[in-house]
Amino acid sequence: MPHVLRSRAGPLHEVPAITPLAPGSRSLLDAEAVAVLHRATRALLRDLASMTDRLVATLREQEPAYRPDIEARPTEVWQEVHRSLRCSVTSLLQPGETREDAHRTSIQIAGARAERGLPLDALLHAFRLGGAMVWQGLVEEVSRGNPDDMGLLIHVATDVWNFVDEHCGVVADAYRRTERRMAWQHENRLRLLTASLLDGSARLTDLPTAADVLALPEAGWYAVIALAGEDSHCDHLTPPTGTRMLRHSAPGVQYALVLLGAADGGPAAELSALGAALTLPAGARVGIGSPVQGLAAVPHARRLADTALRACPRSGGTVLLDERLPDALVVSSPELAEALAERVLGPLRSLDPADRDLLLDTLAVWLETDGSAQRAGARLYCHRNTVLNRLRRVEQLTGRSLTRVGDVVEISLALGARRLLGE
Repeated sequence: MPHVLRSRAGPLHEVPAITPLAPGSRSLLDAEAVAVLHRATRALLRDLASMTDRLVATLREQEPAYRPDIEARPTEVWQEVHRSLRCSVTSLLQPGETREDAHRTSIQIAGARAERGLPLDALLHAFRLGGAMVWQGLVEEVSRGNPDDMGLLIHVATDVWNFVDEHCGVVADAYRRTERRMAWQHENRLRLLTASLLDGSARLTDLPTAADVLALPEAGWYAVIALAGEDSHCDHLTPPTGTRMLRHSAPGVQYALVLLGAADGGPAAELSALGAALTLPAGARVGIGSPVQGLAAVPHARRLADTALRACPRSGGTVLLDERLPDALVVSSPELAEALAERVLGPLRSLDPADRDLLLDTLAVWLETDGSAQRAGARLYCHRNTVLNRLRRVEQLTGRSLTRVGDVVEISLALGARRLLGE
């Protein structure tokens, strides 16, 4: 018997060494050894209840992981141990007929113990303790009845321990299958709960459960990040240390639900820092919605992230919605935005494309530099008077004045529509 079984199950009776046999005497010895094994096994079956008591007591003493269950559900544990021992002992009498039933019993016990969170090491220890106790019982029974038969019993010891090892393997496989199934069920539940929060299908009555399962505060501050791009996936959304983030994949878009509040400065400042910290592949487009409070507002946060994503340049980049609200207005109503662009910038269509693009680029740079012809000229590598001349041409063609606030707003929105929605 392996040393680990001796040390954990207690000392066993010493047995004489086995003398090698001549080949011709093997069959007779096998039959005699099996007869000795069967006589001792029948005696164990008659004493099975007492053996169950001893094994439960041993588990309580030697395996701390079993102790809470034994104390809380003593009858249930006793019946489980009794059922396992009965199958094991019966299998020594009729190995062929009872093999499948013994396997099924071990598989059921392993699955139930995995579901309850009993460590696999503790479960295997229990089965080895049971095997050691069965072997101890066989040795004691033969020693009492006919000590001269001890050599015959030792002749089948390998078969007994092979049976124990076989069932430990069955138990381990069944336990791991149950673990994988439970892990998949848990991950699937997390995925479904996250999806229901993002798409708004979660009912208000479901929110406390979702908060508990996802380990999220029901009244916390949240934001949603939307990621798109050919080579983009949720793994690219790596949060800073201490930031809680749940990822979810949808057709064409990857989402991340972010719990805010881990940094100083409030949710908006934390979200801005998060956007700056993202490392993305070339061509990836990211939209970061505005902060919202409470899990019930997460669907709105997802819609804000979608809006920010639509406002992201087609070449890639990151758009923080709160910093690009005019663009968000444009992409939120593309039909009206296109109509505005046509109404304001339509007269420029009659120009040569190169001339038209030059005027529009100058106009865009002038707006970006807060209406400074000097700074716009520096960026465009031309004199400020050249900038002013181009702007006057824009005013003449569009019929708008760059000194009127309303006209400037219209022109700015029209330029945004042209940039985001195409010409």
